[in-house]
Amino acid sequence: MSLTILHYPDPRLREVSLPVSEFDSQFQIFAKEMLKTMYESKGIGLAAPQVGVLKRFLVIDCRPKDEKGRYENNEQTELEKAISQPLFIANPQIMEKKGKTTFDEGCLSVPSFYETVERAEWIKLQYQDEFGKQHHLETDGLLAIVIQHEMDHLDGTLFIDRISFAKSHRIKKQIEKSGYPSRPVDKSKSDL
Repeated sequence: MSLTILHYPDPRLREVSLPVSEFDSQFQIFAKEMLKTMYESKGIGLAAPQVGVLKRFLVIDCRPKDEKGRYENNEQTELEKAISQPLFIANPQIMEKKGKTTFDEGCLSVPSFYETVERAEWIKLQYQDEFGKQHHLETDGLLAIVIQHEMDHLDGTLFIDRISFAKSHRIKKQIEKSGYPSRPVDKSKSDL
């Protein structure tokens, strides 16, 4: 059974998450359910607060796929290729970041809306996996963007908080007035 993804303006999306302290079998089952939910929703990243669990945990798999759903790595940077995905990331901390880049981001919690967001181009991350083991990684490209996007959820921040006030206000008002539009058929876009 998949988990339910919360949509803005659900107030739970604005809460600050607590560190993961128990890496038991129940947590590992939850981690697998998050990954399954992300895949079923056609997302490339999902944070625990998006499914109503206020823990500092996220799952990511942003490997590019061909039209038949097979993974291919020709669109990844060298740093991205060196990192095995899917990733289970608990208690993440960005230790260092460099540069700036922009990307048209979407979100499973704000479906059907996409806006250009500025992020760090390169990050060095410290985290624990679903078993509690410590890891470090350095990455750039889409993987760095997705990590930063998902980490925002852990502090109650949505991508619509990182765009201009006018654009954010327009999206919020449209959702308030008319709800969410039908999801676009644009296969070039992925929700984070």
